[in-house]
Amino acid sequence: MPIFSKKEHKKATRLFFATDLHGSERTYRKFINAGKFYDVNILVMGGDITGKLLIPIIKEKNDHYRATLQGRVEEITTQEELEKFITRLGTLGFYHKIMDEAEFHALSADENAVNELFHEVARQRLNNWVDLAEERLAGTGKKCFVTGGNDDAPEVLTAIKREGTHSFFACEGEVVQVDDDHTMISVGFSTPTPWKTPREITDEKLGEMIEEMIVKVPDLSHTIFNFHDPPVDSSLDTCPMLNWEKDPPEPIIQGGQTVMYGAGSKSVRNAIEKYKPMLGLHGHIHESQSVAKIGRTTCVNPGSEYGEGILRGCLVTFVNGEVEGYQMTSG
Repeated sequence: MPIFSKKEHKKATRLFFATDLHGSERTYRKFINAGKFYDVNILVMGGDITGKLLIPIIKEKNDHYRATLQGRVEEITTQEELEKFITRLGTLGFYHKIMDEAEFHALSADENAVNELFHEVARQRLNNWVDLAEERLAGTGKKCFVTGGNDDAPEVLTAIKREGTHSFFACEGEVVQVDDDHTMISVGFSTPTPWKTPREITDEKLGEMIEEMIVKVPDLSHTIFNFHDPPVDSSLDTCPMLNWEKDPPEPIIQGGQTVMYGAGSKSVRNAIEKYKPMLGLHGHIHESQSVAKIGRTTCVNPGSEYGEGILRGCLVTFVNGEVEGYQMTSG
């Protein structure tokens, strides 16, 4: 019998996580390129992947265009100006549709038609994003896992559930193998917000959804919880308290100061405390960039500045069910 035995050394996995891109074309391209730039094995894009607004661009009789963006009427007189404006909308995460005056007025009078058009252009952008990931990551061995969030309509999320992909994978509601030793489960729903977004549920229901997934995980010490809603009172969920009775909701002010509170989920925190996963990936609260330890679990929220075309993310290195290190990124 040998006196010394050589312990098997496993190579660490490097993961890059970003979330709440809200349709921003520039931010998404940076996300896909992050695989090569940061030399990571795994890319994970958290929820809220679709944009918030559709901007009509009205073609006028003199071949000029006009559009209203953020309360300002933009007069567009050349093709170059039009292309720059469309690029600007893409960076902001907004969609656009070029139409004449008659089409604009007809559409304005039909709420169902507006919703259908919004879903159509949102699906098309996601289709383009899947194509780009498949093209850029082809042959690299890198995997890109993507989930929806509370802002993402179910009718739009169908675009990322494409069969036969080699690099881009929709992962919500699935137990996915991120490497030989580690799995990940993903839930994109959130607890109620003042904005009544498409995929909000009660905290109790969110807890039930999480429990249904946990029973499928082979080894909870070697798993990642990719939950869009952050754990409550964790520093990953700190934001202004809002008066939901105002439209739009307004921050509550006391003593001349904005009241801050933890807007995250009790069910998410309970699951982390109970099951002790290796890593928690969260988003939802854009302004609450933070890393927190809940027991043995490293939990991250990289925050979001998607409208500026800035990619906020977090690099995480792990091996054998342990997080070896992490680094917040911005660029």
